[in-house]
Amino acid sequence: MKTVVLAEKPSVGRDIARVLGCQQGGNGFLEGKDYIVTWALGHLVTLADPEVYDKKYQQWDLTHLPMLPEAMKLVVIRQTSKQFKSVQAQLKRNDVDKIVIATDAGREGELVARWILAKSGVKKPCQRLWISSVTDKAIRTGFANLKPAQAYDTLYAAAVARSEADWLVGMNATRALTTKYNAQLSCGRVQTPTLALIAQREQEIQQFQVQQYYGLQVNIGATKFTAVNAQGQAVRSFQRETITELQSQLANETGTITKVQTKVKRSYAPALYDLTELQRVANQRYSYSAKETLNYAQRLYEQYKLITYPRTDSRYITNDLVATLPERLETLKIGSYSSHAQKLLAQPLQNQKQYVNDAKVSDHHALLPTEQRPQLSELSTAERRIYDLIAQRFLAVLSPAMEKEETTMELCVGKQRFVAKGERLLKSGWRAIEQGTEPTEQTLVPLAEGTNIATLAWQETTGKTQPPAYFTEATLLSAMENPTQFVQEANQALKTTLKTTGGLGTVATRADIIEKLFKSFVIEKQGQALRTTSKGRQLLQLVPKDLRSPLLTAQWEQELGEIAQGTRKKQQFIGEIREYTQTLIREIKAETATFKHDNLSHASCPECGKRMLEVNGKRGKMLVCSDRECGAKKRVSQVTNARCPECHKKLSLHGQGDGQIFVCQCGYREKMSAFKKRKEQHGKQTKATRQDMKKYLQPQPAQPKSNAFSAAFAQLKTDKK
Repeated sequence: MKTVVLAEKPSVGRDIARVLGCQQGGNGFLEGKDYIVTWALGHLVTLADPEVYDKKYQQWDLTHLPMLPEAMKLVVIRQTSKQFKSVQAQLKRNDVDKIVIATDAGREGELVARWILAKSGVKKPCQRLWISSVTDKAIRTGFANLKPAQAYDTLYAAAVARSEADWLVGMNATRALTTKYNAQLSCGRVQTPTLALIAQREQEIQQFQVQQYYGLQVNIGATKFTAVNAQGQAVRSFQRETITELQSQLANETGTITKVQTKVKRSYAPALYDLTELQRVANQRYSYSAKETLNYAQRLYEQYKLITYPRTDSRYITNDLVATLPERLETLKIGSYSSHAQKLLAQPLQNQKQYVNDAKVSDHHALLPTEQRPQLSELSTAERRIYDLIAQRFLAVLSPAMEKEETTMELCVGKQRFVAKGERLLKSGWRAIEQGTEPTEQTLVPLAEGTNIATLAWQETTGKTQPPAYFTEATLLSAMENPTQFVQEANQALKTTLKTTGGLGTVATRADIIEKLFKSFVIEKQGQALRTTSKGRQLLQLVPKDLRSPLLTAQWEQELGEIAQGTRKKQQFIGEIREYTQTLIREIKAETATFKHDNLSHASCPECGKRMLEVNGKRGKMLVCSDRECGAKKRVSQVTNARCPECHKKLSLHGQGDGQIFVCQCGYREKMSAFKKRKEQHGKQTKATRQDMKKYLQPQPAQPKSNAFSAAFAQLKTDKK
């Protein structure tokens, strides 16, 4: 008899098959003497669409809401039904008596496998493979320590509860808003609070009033002493007269150095990367979107096997992994990593309390390089950059602390204290590997305590208060991870829960949430800044208050955690969600506000003839039909990889066919024919080929005509926690 191993993706399935000796190829599976390895393509099974329960739901009608099926049904996803049939056939084979679930180790991975098993109708004994990397060694170790699938039943129950709750709330609220206001309006318990964060920051910036402030400084040679108050903070006043009067009072006083203090400070490297921190840094350094960084990391994990499981929310490792660190260092004895890795291997591992903490690791430990030696030449530029970030952070965390000598001098003039601070680097430590913490203070020449200084050079300083910055993808990820500072409600218990459960979304879904906000045209980019659109701002006014607050997610996650731990029943949670859904629909139906398109263009829809809306997509401008039931789209312009010859920024491509023209925000314009000629003159061939244009342009994906339901539902069912 044989065992079927069910992986989540083909690449992982092939890795497992190789380790298990499964070399005989089949239709969607690989087979060996004892094992058959097959795989999903992510989710193969999902919750049924509303019309499966009742044909009346084929029409979006406010009077049909709320939709509250007695029991939720599962359906095979049409686009991947062929692979489902292949998996089902292997599971039902007569020579198979056992199943190993080898999907991703987490709540959603459990759901992928269990729904496939449920829809297949298979009830054979199951075991669970729980690994955090797909190297040969990790796979062998995992199969030597398989666990009963029943040990994860409560995790599966929590996953089902999350999915059903999102369907009930999101599907009903989206249909209610869309039909009531005749506009494609999508909402969800994660995406809507995320949109609210961006809008709140915009409001703070708009309401901010810039004020000029003044301070006082004394210069002794090249050393600058700043006036401080009793708390040691720089003296600042919005009244210039106050500073002028203070200087006048001290003008005839003699200064005395009352304190000179020098001490050595040690600082360790930042913690290892989790996915969110990796996405933040990649956005700040390379302007990669959260989705792009996740995709690059996923390839490093699946295709190249160079890093551990990327969808992690931990920045620590467990004690049992410490023994593997020397082997991981051995693989980094190449290129720019080599000298650092050799130094670390020549001495015992230090500073373990900085990166080892079993209590701070849940499903997966922090991102690490694997024991697989990298062939760096095989990686693309982006993949190499992401691998560099992970490898450098790994080496930095294992390295000695950085040491700085900090000097503080205090000068008293009359009763007013002035302070000067300086620092000097003593040992680079980890900073030799990962730059980013340069000394920020002046270098001081210490004066002896008790020194009297009769001649003082006074200097009035000035500055302006600064508003908070607009969110970028990097800072939005931080806000989603810890949104408690943006929550005005006084429920401290829920704030604590929101923080401990990981904020809005998960490390695995935040990138998709941000992408969804772009695709539904409720946010847009202006440079790197994220801004709400008119549609987004109106949506926030129309959505019930609960759905705008991160506290709803906190409450759900608290209860889902209890289900996963076995202290709460799924049925109780879903019962409460059904009641909550009824309340939401009543609120939406009773609302008296209106929705107005203020981005109507003069263009007519080629499908239905109605006026089209001009929207800013993530990669350029688009025209979208104002009729939600039509849904036709047309590209107006797109951002390309071609660079402006004057300012070197990315060019936008406008128009169609022979009339296409490149435009830069600096004012530069160039016809497509002139662009091709310029590339010919500077390139290696005599004319621009199709491959050349593919390299320099990023075509907008084809936008087929679609109905509002399919678009809204596609957005909704990926809004996962």
